[in-house]
Amino acid sequence: MLEVLTVSIFNQKRKVRIYLPEDYYSSLKRYPVLYMHDGQNVFGAEEAIGGVSLDMHNHLDQFKSDLIVAAIDQNTEGEERIHEYCPWKHGDFSEQLLGYKSGSGGKGSDYADFIVKELMPIIDGKYKTLAAENYMAGISLGGLLSVYAGCKYPDVFKKTAGISSAFYRNQEEIEKLAGSTPPSGKIYLDCGTAEAGENSKISELFLKSNKAVYERLKGS
Repeated sequence: MLEVLTVSIFNQKRKVRIYLPEDYYSSLKRYPVLYMHDGQNVFGAEEAIGGVSLDMHNHLDQFKSDLIVAAIDQNTEGEERIHEYCPWKHGDFSEQLLGYKSGSGGKGSDYADFIVKELMPIIDGKYKTLAAENYMAGISLGGLLSVYAGCKYPDVFKKTAGISSAFYRNQEEIEKLAGSTPPSGKIYLDCGTAEAGENSKISELFLKSNKAVYERLKGS
């Protein structure tokens, strides 16, 4: 089942879409919480960007998963999603892949802090959570932010997942962080070989970016 909370972040009201297991209100169990980004795209397609969602609630219901999901809506204003999901300003590798210099990014640290210091207490106070079992997952820039948050808060997030992660936006800095203070729990990463479709050059750079972060995490 799905519920919606409204929170304030960066002076903007934002929806947090909450998935609760089917037996949530009839059970005495407590549940781990998975925090996700791009909340419009996680569940139903009605409000999904581009009209396609992960349809995650149906998947979790099918497997009777004992998991609460808190999916935070993205900021759809201009480049704010890029600003919020990138902990640092874009670096040289980003320019190499994009083909132009970008000054975007830099709010990701504050965004991660918001989740840990403001949103988590709200979720833990309202729902039957296992406070010591917090996970985070995201796609593209959400993957970058998830791995960053796992590194910044290694004692908070027990599992971290980055799917087709856009590490290239902050390549140099995320590699340094992943090598020095990696997440302490389980980490899942994946990346395709044709992330940019027919643009093989960008696809190769995207894959190279993900492999570099993987090696840093693996070697730590």
